[in-house]
Amino acid sequence: MIRTQIQLPDKLHQHLKRIARDRECSLAEVVRRATERYVRTTAPELDTDDKWEMPSLPGSGGMLRDPAEIRGEVEALHRHRP
Repeated sequence: MIRTQIQLPDKLHQHLKRIARDRECSLAEVVRRATERYVRTTAPELDTDDKWEMPSLPGSGGMLRDPAEIRGEVEALHRHRP
């Protein structure tokens, strides 16, 4: 993966941060997924099978997973906290 810098208007940055917070993921993940979708819809010939996926640590039992997949489990844990 290549690290890069971009400049965003303040309002757009605020919207993206809100989306990331609501989806419990990073701003980088939101931008990456939005960029992938943009490329798929505007230049499908550039689409590749090399899509980014949430990493998992070897031997972790898949502990690093997309938060959207485990939102219900996380909310249940938070409800039962003392």
